[in-house]
Amino acid sequence: MRPTTAHSPIPTPRSKTWPSLGSFHPIGSPRGCTSPAWEKGPGERCGRPSTPWRRSSQAVGATPTLEWPRVRYQHTAALRAVLLERYQPATANKHLAALRGVLREAWQLGQIGAEDYHRGVNLSAVKATTLPRGRALTRRELRSLFGVCQQDGRPSGARDAALLAVLYGAGLRRSEVVTLDLADYELETGTLTVRAGKGRKDRIAYATNGSRAALTAWLTVRGMDHGALFWPVDQAGRMTARRMTSQSILEILERRARQARVARFSPHDLRRTFISDLLDAGADITTVAALAGHASVTTTSRYDRRGEQTKCRTAELLVVPFET
Repeated sequence: MRPTTAHSPIPTPRSKTWPSLGSFHPIGSPRGCTSPAWEKGPGERCGRPSTPWRRSSQAVGATPTLEWPRVRYQHTAALRAVLLERYQPATANKHLAALRGVLREAWQLGQIGAEDYHRGVNLSAVKATTLPRGRALTRRELRSLFGVCQQDGRPSGARDAALLAVLYGAGLRRSEVVTLDLADYELETGTLTVRAGKGRKDRIAYATNGSRAALTAWLTVRGMDHGALFWPVDQAGRMTARRMTSQSILEILERRARQARVARFSPHDLRRTFISDLLDAGADITTVAALAGHASVTTTSRYDRRGEQTKCRTAELLVVPFET
């Protein structure tokens, strides 16, 4: 079968003439595949000979291919329609961004004309309103979590309380927590230096009041040896002077949540709680964004999980000039 040409009609998601766009892979597709998942026949393989892709009633080898220089607007528009049907908006937009990037490189390499390039990338983003992910923890839940850590007399109790302190009290990501060294924490000021955070950005965070006290308690147990700020502790209470993993932090929080009888939450929910509580306390969103390491306050606003009580208190700030 010959490749789809620039004058072919726009294919439907299940069209037999859907082109495969070079090395562009939908999420979940193996590397090296040159055909979309819904076009693969029962005997076809992608990447390695032993790796099956998607089964369908289509015969083996029936899918045409299309080189990147031959991609036109009808192909990219059809791909957007399929992404809109099959994926969440954020995932679909990531695919579209990848598609635009490859087409831009093809244009810069002279493999595609400027007019075809600009038409091909002229795709609007997929927009939709979805419920926010995650949740904010209540004050009672936070007290229960810190309480079970304090009741644990082993070194892991002090360590886990300090982990909660930096995840909630300083708003750090768990990937940032595991990269902290003892040298990144200043005992006198409570300053935490986050190096190479998300987007390779350095920033300063602060451990204040209870967070600072929790870190001090952990360092009393840990000692002042150089290296990672947080160490693994085995069931016998023995500490190992090496760096923890992000997965271990997730498992620690899940265990403490069960002990405190707190509904399941993710490490990032503590970051959402950090942002929500600061905004609820009256902090301006620009400062909160800087503390969280966000480049835009729009990103910070998506972390806001304040409930109806906060909106009600805000509405009461307005005085209506009516008297009976």
